[in-house]
Amino acid sequence: MAHEEQEREVSQALCLRVVAERDPGALARVLNCFASLNAIPRRVVAEFSTAGVQHIRVEIVGLTEWHLSLISAKLGQAPMIENVYWHHL
Repeated sequence: MAHEEQEREVSQALCLRVVAERDPGALARVLNCFASLNAIPRRVVAEFSTAGVQHIRVEIVGLTEWHLSLISAKLGQAPMIENVYWHHL
């Protein structure tokens, strides 16, 4: 990947979306993935739905699509996570 292309990818705003069981450790697990990369999210929103699941939204700038794909794959292996994906903002 060319240096300019990599810089452009890192400057993009990305959003990770997670649907998790009603588990007190779910939010901490999600945020720990970013902490381990020394990345601070721009915005984090977590709320419970009427269906009894937790929706977590993490907006981040400074990570590549590759990093978000790895985080998504790692979180997808956790038993309390029902769905995880990322998209561009």
